[in-house]
Formats: sequence, C-alpha cells, structure tokens
Amino acid sequence: MTNLSLNACRSYLDAHTRMGATEEHRDLPVVTMSREAGAGGVTVAQLLADLLNGSSSKRNGCPWTIFDRNLIERVLADHQLPKEIARYMPEDAAAFSAGAAVEELLGLHPSSWTLVQHTTDTILHLARMGNVILVGRGSNIIAGQCRNAFHVRLVAPLELRIQRMAELNHLTQAEAARLVRKTDLARRRYVQIHFKADIDDPLRYHAVFNTGLMSLETVAKGIANAI
Repeated sequence: MTNLSLNACRSYLDAHTRMGATEEHRDLPVVTMSREAGAGGVTVAQLLADLLNGSSSKRNGCPWTIFDRNLIERVLADHQLPKEIARYMPEDAAAFSAGAAVEELLGLHPSSWTLVQHTTDTILHLARMGNVILVGRGSNIIAGQCRNAFHVRLVAPLELRIQRMAELNHLTQAEAARLVRKTDLARRRYVQIHFKADIDDPLRYHAVFNTGLMSLETVAKGIANAI
C-alpha cells in the first residue's frame, strides 16, 4: 500500500471515530464496484472519490475512501493477522499452490475459507460505516442487503480492454490479452466459488456502465449524481 493510500485510510477511520454513533453517522452511502479487467475501474474509482470528496464529504466531515488493493491490509489489521498472510489471499479462489495447501493442512496459516470470511466481515463493516468505494471481492453481494449501498459494474469491449491493459502495463498485445482473460477468469471464479453467483449478472447491480461508449469521467459523474 502506498503512503497516500495509508494516509487516506487513517483519515477515514479517524473521521468515523470522531463521529461515533451520531445521527450524522447513520446511512452514509457506499459504492461497490465490480469491473472487467481493463474497463477502467481504478481510474473511475479515483475520479468518483474526487468528485464526492468535493461535495458530500463537506457536510459530514468523513472523506470518501477507496478500498481496492489496500483492502487486504485492512483485513489483516482487523483480524490481527501477520502481513505474510496476504500472499494467501488472491482474488482467485483456485490460485492456491500445492505447497500452500499443505501449509494450510499443517495449520501454518488460516484456511482459504477462513480468510474469505475475514475479508467478508471487513467489507461488511466498511459498507455499514459508509462513504467508501469498495472495489471487487464480491462486495456487491456482501453488501447486497445494505440499504445505503449503490452497486455498479464496469464493462468494455475486449479489444479496448486489451489495448488499455497493454498501455498501462507496457505489455505486448498478446501479453495483455492473456492478462485480461486470466484476470477476468480469476474474478469470475472467486465470486462463483465463494458466493455461488454470476459476476456478469446485470440484475445484481444498480447500473452497468460501458466504458467503451462513455468516457471514464462521464461514468464517474454518472455514479456521483446517482449517489
């Protein structure tokens, strides 16, 4: 996690501590964001946070904060687990190696199901706190019963996603294509195995945005307006 992300998380938690269980603290909105690889999830989340921090956060003093790659650090802190456990928590339920499976059987680290439960608990806790953008990890399903949640999915044509991934990671077209397909499969499998759900089911989202037809800025503004 970068120092910037770490500072943002600390500011978010400090703000909630100051607010306590006041009326102002109840029902703060939360956005869950599911995304295809290369659909612009990271950029849209940051643009959205910037927009919302320029408006609604001024009223309640709690900054909008993104939990994406930094979510695992939050899970480890919440459940008092060592940092080394992070390597056993990929967003792919089938990614464990044979060695990791043996270590799990020997009790050298929590089981994969236990780690997913810890992740679920943290996501649900953050969703209930509000003013947070939760990216991936089946957060739309976990927060599905939260009345303050707005669920979105970002999609785009495969060719465009491959091009974006190539430019972002300095890859060849062939390398980017493999990465996009591998990432999409991993995310789809994570949701299917742990939540028995189809990540592509549009009925699980309030809105599905095609970033091939809309700019990332327009998508962020659309979500902000809905919030």
